[in-house]
Amino acid sequence: MADKQALEQFFRDEFPQANFSIEAVGDRHAQIRKQIGFEHLRPGGTVSGPLLMEVADAALYVAILGEIGLVAMAVTPNLNINFLSKPAADRDILANCSLLKVGKTQIVGEVTIYSEGKTEPVVHAVATYAIPLSEGR
Repeated sequence: MADKQALEQFFRDEFPQANFSIEAVGDRHAQIRKQIGFEHLRPGGTVSGPLLMEVADAALYVAILGEIGLVAMAVTPNLNINFLSKPAADRDILANCSLLKVGKTQIVGEVTIYSEGKTEPVVHAVATYAIPLSEGR
């Protein structure tokens, strides 16, 4: 298992391009925050779909590493995403992840993303991560 401080250091060292903050992690859950800026918007003034997919994937990765420890080579073989409503262009987005199945070589989780301060979700995603045997538990 990895706590919030260890994860923050891991992302600084291994993924310095990761530009999100970890709000909470533990007990098969994680919440991350992504600050939205002009560079994240697409025509029509909404947050881009690829960015929302990135945030969903990152939230799952944080929850997984919080559960199994720092496994850099865990990868996403599957991610299904539903865009439910238009995210606010002027608010951070919050991604909440829950792990549904934690196996030795495969982990499945779901992520719900909200615009900060809103109660209706903007995204729901379900994804699978593959855990390499050499780094498995």
